[in-house]
Amino acid sequence: MLAHLTGQIETITYTNPEDGFTIARVKVIGKHDLVTVVGKLMAPTPGEVLKMKGEWANHPRYGVQFKVVHCRSEIPASVHGIRKYLGSGLIKGLGPVMANRIVEKFGEDTLDIIENDLQRLSEVAGIGEKRIAMIKTAWQEQSEIRDVMIFLQTHGVSSGYAAKIFKRYGNRAIAVVKENPYRLASDIFGIGFIKADDIAERIGISKNSEIRVEAGILYVLQALSEDGHVYYPYEKLIEKSREILQVGRAPVVKAIGILGLNRQIVIEDLNQNFDAFKENHKAVYLAKFHTCETLVADRLKLLKTAPKAIREVKIDRAIEWVQQQLTITLAKNQILALKCALDKKLLVITGGPGTGKTTIINALLKILSRIGVKIMLAAPTGRAAKRLSETTGYEARTIHRLLEFSIAKGGFQKGTDNPLDCHLLVVDEASMIDTVLMYHLLKAVSIDATLVFVGDVNQLPSVGAGNVLKDMIESDTMPVVELTEIFRQAKKSQIVINAHKINSGVIPAFDNDTAETAMKTDFYFIEQEDPEKVLEIILELTTSRIPRRFGFDAVDDIQVLTPMHRGVVGAGNLNHRLQDAINPEGPGIERGERNFRLHDKVMQVRNNYDKEVFNGDIGRITRIYPDNQEMVVSFEEREVAYDFSDLDEIVLAYAISVHKSQGSEYSAVIMPILTQHYVLLQRNLIYTAVTRGRKLVVMVGTRKALAIGVHNNKTQKRYTHLQYRLG
Repeated sequence: MLAHLTGQIETITYTNPEDGFTIARVKVIGKHDLVTVVGKLMAPTPGEVLKMKGEWANHPRYGVQFKVVHCRSEIPASVHGIRKYLGSGLIKGLGPVMANRIVEKFGEDTLDIIENDLQRLSEVAGIGEKRIAMIKTAWQEQSEIRDVMIFLQTHGVSSGYAAKIFKRYGNRAIAVVKENPYRLASDIFGIGFIKADDIAERIGISKNSEIRVEAGILYVLQALSEDGHVYYPYEKLIEKSREILQVGRAPVVKAIGILGLNRQIVIEDLNQNFDAFKENHKAVYLAKFHTCETLVADRLKLLKTAPKAIREVKIDRAIEWVQQQLTITLAKNQILALKCALDKKLLVITGGPGTGKTTIINALLKILSRIGVKIMLAAPTGRAAKRLSETTGYEARTIHRLLEFSIAKGGFQKGTDNPLDCHLLVVDEASMIDTVLMYHLLKAVSIDATLVFVGDVNQLPSVGAGNVLKDMIESDTMPVVELTEIFRQAKKSQIVINAHKINSGVIPAFDNDTAETAMKTDFYFIEQEDPEKVLEIILELTTSRIPRRFGFDAVDDIQVLTPMHRGVVGAGNLNHRLQDAINPEGPGIERGERNFRLHDKVMQVRNNYDKEVFNGDIGRITRIYPDNQEMVVSFEEREVAYDFSDLDEIVLAYAISVHKSQGSEYSAVIMPILTQHYVLLQRNLIYTAVTRGRKLVVMVGTRKALAIGVHNNKTQKRYTHLQYRLG
């Protein structure tokens, strides 16, 4: 039989915002010592009174604990509880100092006064009409949301997510959740199918219900797209859906059929292009991916054959002239690339570091600007666009800004009916462009424009679904120039030389063998197999050795790249330790396990079109306002404000995954590489990490792990059909 316990939260030892698991210390009436409670308390707030059901247990290390099975939050009644409650940041306009003043003035009547006689707060020093208005608005929102909060918390939803649900649906929130809790998975960032499924089970929706199976299939397809797949084979999708949903084949087959009839998915027979396979290669797409992939193919075909706006030039004379202007001598393949760019409507230029891709862009721009061609430059990320601007002297924008994306105006403003006003569009870092973004880009390119894609096809593919650059190249339907020659200046860099060796499957040679060897090149390997010692070396390199030897700033110039998110040298633990080493003190805000401090280096982890910040953007925290529950982050000199409820979009970025580093360059890169990472160690991952370093690359780990990665060229297959659609 479950025991009952009522108590007031004094301190929160640990809380996980994802699943709500919390360890808290609670003051219980009649008990002298604080009680440790453990369980899913769902974003608890100090000062809250909890009515809990659960079981008492004796932990062998931590002693007596109360394990919570069910919990309900109530507004506190004691002066101490009210002070903690108001000072927790729950109400905008009230921080700990102001909360203390209010409670000192009104005592146990505080909450009643806020509820019924708010103007009396003006009796408290420092509270004027503006702050009263803020408190009034926030308190009314809290009052309106209370019923929703209680309902959702009863069904396992955290107060943080409850606020987002209320913001999305308003007073309809309870009705929406009761009718179809799976809507939360698509409508509310951070909830996902698993959480929605848990809520549905609590509400009483059966495992075999059509609404659950249909939502589950959409979830599986979306998760597969996040792994890079544009579609998934029909039979494999059935098996994967059955495995995740724990249902039979018949409900899944039926649900796929219904989703197809509702045009939420597209089922296409691709057997004509897979004659060599005995399996029935029927593909299942989320509808938007099918639309995007087919249009990308159609637009590329059309662009390739349509008349061009750029007038003919005498190519040989132009190339001779531009070499004189730039005082350079172009290599054979560079001349070929330049000729194709001047002659063709569509071109792909690919090559590794030091092979002269930027030189070709500069030469092309020099020639065409001379004859008055309207030119635009773009790249997928802000950092890549900034670097393109710096190397060419021309303005370059992110693809989203080029296409004038606006949430308020309904999305991309540039498109078929409002095309880009240019005769030449050069797109750098093209390997990063996924299927959906390429769809929007090509829709906006005028049919008479010349389009040049520049990128390194050997890097990791796009984070989003597809493998567009690789599919374009392998379709063998458009001009492609691959640059392979490393130029004289680049040959002085061990980073460049070793990157090409890695790409060829050759283990790099290193001049240094020990951590004590004096730094004298730009590429180092420090041998160490103990993960804890690897961590300590990375901390020392970041905070001391590299800044002292090279003069690099530990935050702005040095980037730790890791293959993993978890573990001793995963991004999570590295960020925690690097933050404590680089930015140990100052004003901050805690969100579960994450602790953000003023001046921290942070990264956006989802596209937020309202704020115009995108997955992978890196910035610095410039201001924190606890009373207003707001944090301000500077991204490339542009400041973006975050409500505390939106901080699940931000993570520390002292260490990031290699995937998140695409499109960026750093003065110095440090990378742990251990055999524990073997599942993730692939040639293109190591190659991508190395090519992010501009002046210095340091690997810390074992040569065996490096060899595993360099020799592993079996990249994960992505299901796309673009290559064949282009044929």
